Amino acid sequence: MTDRGTVRGQATTGRDGTTPQGVTTFMAESCSLPFCKGCGHGHVLRKLNDAMVRLRLDPSKVSLVTDIGCIGLADSLFSLPHTVHTTHGRSTAFATGIELADAVLADSRLKTIVMIGDGGAMIGLLHLVNAALLNVDVTVILCNNYLFGMTGGQNSAFSPLDFITSTTPRGNMIPPLDVCGLMTGSNAGFVARKLATDPDLGDTIADAIAHPGFSMVEVVELCTEFGARRNRLSGTVLRGIVESHGQSLGVLTSGTARGEFGTVYSGKFPPNGEKAGGRGDGFILRKFNATLDRRFGIVIGGSAGEKVQSAAATLCEAAAMSGLHSSQKNDNPVTQGTGFSLAEVCLDPSVVEYTGIDSPDAVIVASDAGAAQLTAGGIFGRCRPDTLVVCDADVRIPDSPGTIVRPALRKTFGPTRAALGALAFALGRLGLFPSSAFIEAIRRRDADLAGMIEGKAGKLASPEDTSSTP
Repeated sequence: MTDRGTVRGQATTGRDGTTPQGVTTFMAESCSLPFCKGCGHGHVLRKLNDAMVRLRLDPSKVSLVTDIGCIGLADSLFSLPHTVHTTHGRSTAFATGIELADAVLADSRLKTIVMIGDGGAMIGLLHLVNAALLNVDVTVILCNNYLFGMTGGQNSAFSPLDFITSTTPRGNMIPPLDVCGLMTGSNAGFVARKLATDPDLGDTIADAIAHPGFSMVEVVELCTEFGARRNRLSGTVLRGIVESHGQSLGVLTSGTARGEFGTVYSGKFPPNGEKAGGRGDGFILRKFNATLDRRFGIVIGGSAGEKVQSAAATLCEAAAMSGLHSSQKNDNPVTQGTGFSLAEVCLDPSVVEYTGIDSPDAVIVASDAGAAQLTAGGIFGRCRPDTLVVCDADVRIPDSPGTIVRPALRKTFGPTRAALGALAFALGRLGLFPSSAFIEAIRRRDADLAGMIEGKAGKLASPEDTSSTP
């Protein structure tokens, strides 16, 4: 059995400084279970509650993530932990994101538990596989009643052979998926299959929660409304169904050979920014100070294959090095190699909560293809008099209220570096953050390219090399 005293997420003190010893239930007071009489969900939720109490978890460090379906009604039944109700089949994906954020960005003390049915598990099967492969510290409790219980008792990928449902009235003809076998094959560290009525179900759930990594407990249970009504079912029959398909009950896998994802990640990317082995940081660290004091939107248009979007990404990296927040949105044809390429970048000293650009503060035009697409999108008409438009000298654009500057971008930097050079030129005029930050961002990838861009952009910025069109 797992040493439950070491479970991640166990509290030493609660929010008010007290220990969680006084917590006798995580469920709402006088809660009434909203399930049909005899439904296995009630058994599972009570056993989950018992397991969390036994593990002495701090409710403020527990996140219960539920799926669509009858089991999703668990949200309102648990009053103490955090609850997140998600879209159908995606609960494991949401839980994985929650756990990764806690492991990488926070104190890595959250215990994330998923409640999902066989219908949701079927729809979001790859999310289960990915969570197991990552080995995130998420516990999935999969309530398998062999059908879609909330929507009318339809067949699921877990339905046994000859099982009668509303969509298989003469019996299911497709063998059921062995989800425990799939999880074992995905290197999950803890996998179990139990009946909802098993006396030791609470112990198994507790061991799964205490496991340091991904764990799953498949709970085979009755749907009294649709399953038992159409099939002769009981606890003994359910056990026989499992065995008749070559599946086993009990704890099928329990080991800690692999490190939990958060622990492995911290080993490769320690908080101090040094990579394991001392080979450099791998992070964008702040080295410069920005002067930008408001939101600033830049639209960049060029040709596909000419590194427009990578130039925008370099701009975002330089902004991050200067203490700014940024967002980047890209657009290009499906074919990738021909036509236009666009990027929209928002810079802000605060968090970017809206990534649209209604009226650009700066526009970069690096090619005819980019100009045509920007024109079609009405970008030039949405410019203000103080909008800086940096357009290649040989590219035609419509009239615009913005201030238009026409350096020889393509001749100076070459087609594949025109957007990058234009941004270096524009930053020199705008002063959003030090131009040296942009050069440093380029240098992180290519020192020779950084030297070329810095030298040519500086010369291009002189008055005799530029012209303005009202």
